[in-house]
Amino acid sequence: MRVLIVEDEEELAEMIADGLRGEGMSADVAHDGATALQMASATSYDVLVLDRDLPVVGGDAVCRTLNAAGYPARMMMLTAAGALSDIVDGLGQGADDYLTKPYSYIELVARLRALGRRGPAGAPTVLERHGVRVDTVRRLAERDGRLLRLTPKELGVLEALLEADGGILTPAQLLDAAWQTPPESRSAVKVTVHQLRRKLGEPPVIETVPGFGYRL
Repeated sequence: MRVLIVEDEEELAEMIADGLRGEGMSADVAHDGATALQMASATSYDVLVLDRDLPVVGGDAVCRTLNAAGYPARMMMLTAAGALSDIVDGLGQGADDYLTKPYSYIELVARLRALGRRGPAGAPTVLERHGVRVDTVRRLAERDGRLLRLTPKELGVLEALLEADGGILTPAQLLDAAWQTPPESRSAVKVTVHQLRRKLGEPPVIETVPGFGYRL
């Protein structure tokens, strides 16, 4: 699940992002509404976590703009404005969920997973090909019914290959899918694919396409 956290308190935003990455989610950060709109136009997020009181463009405007454009992500407002009238108004702006500060981190993760299970409409939560199966919500992978113990990066690479549905992904595309920050070594993708192949077992299902990349 790919999440965009839109929060002008930089330390809080990074703390939330780091926590979600530890839960196996992909998390990006924007510190104002205008940047959030730019990032959303370039990336398909599953959920946006919006503070309402944002600089440049407010959280309500971000929510309305993306919903009007048919952007498929779910919207969660995470804000200090916790009066009943604020909650009713926030949901009226088009938000799918509303959580007030201070909040329980466990509850935040549970609500994000629930939003991820809901959609976008028609989006598969289970990917499967050649006996390889990934539950994108529960973050579980199997091959022919055998549970695979994968690292977050191995799971991210496998999920990206399954989503490509037989298409070729370049190393750069796999880096974008599974790494939050650039790896120290440019061979990181090659090493991760090697480890993933070993865990998937025989017969091999990940093909190297010389000069291009990998496909399942």
